[in-house]
Amino acid sequence: MKIYLIRHGETDWNLEQRLQGATDIPLNENGLELARETAQGLKEVPFDLIYTSPLKRAKQTAEILRGERDIPLIEEPRIREICFGIYEGYCCSREHYTIPDPAFMNFFVDPGNYIPPEGGESIEQLCRRTTDFLHEVAYNADYADKTILVSSHGAAVKGLLSSLTVTDRKDFWNGGVHKNCGVTILDVEGGRITIERENVIYYDESRSHNYFER
Repeated sequence: MKIYLIRHGETDWNLEQRLQGATDIPLNENGLELARETAQGLKEVPFDLIYTSPLKRAKQTAEILRGERDIPLIEEPRIREICFGIYEGYCCSREHYTIPDPAFMNFFVDPGNYIPPEGGESIEQLCRRTTDFLHEVAYNADYADKTILVSSHGAAVKGLLSSLTVTDRKDFWNGGVHKNCGVTILDVEGGRITIERENVIYYDESRSHNYFER
């Protein structure tokens, strides 16, 4: 089995460095184009089915990558982005920081000490639900010879990889936030999941913007 994980294309809130989380923000024009270029780069991949977060930005990305393939596209709530509760929509850039609690930055710089805001999710909750989904797919005997695309989000993709790459919550961001439309390829064989390639992009890197480069 091959599993392709992709972070959604760019949104206006990505550019503005606003916390998106569970807020349903669509792709912007650059994000649509990044998804189209990524679809071109993956046009020869024989996807059998696609799982997508229900949020527009991930679903739009999934639909563009599906293209003309006559395959199922399944909405899966376990791979939606982490929820930031009452802080969604606030700006987290260093120059225009508007989040009332300065300690919120632990989410990015010290995840071992991150405390979610009111109505938000913890990193542990994110990792539990995304890992539950990944294991359900990876260990499904009916998918043993399938190639599957999973369209998700920056923190959620790290959650999906957490069981493979993280031994302590402080290491959650090891390798940094994946770029918009960054693709990670997993191989599943003999009950073992391994990372073949991580955060591959199929467009000019200068067109990608992230909260922080780590």
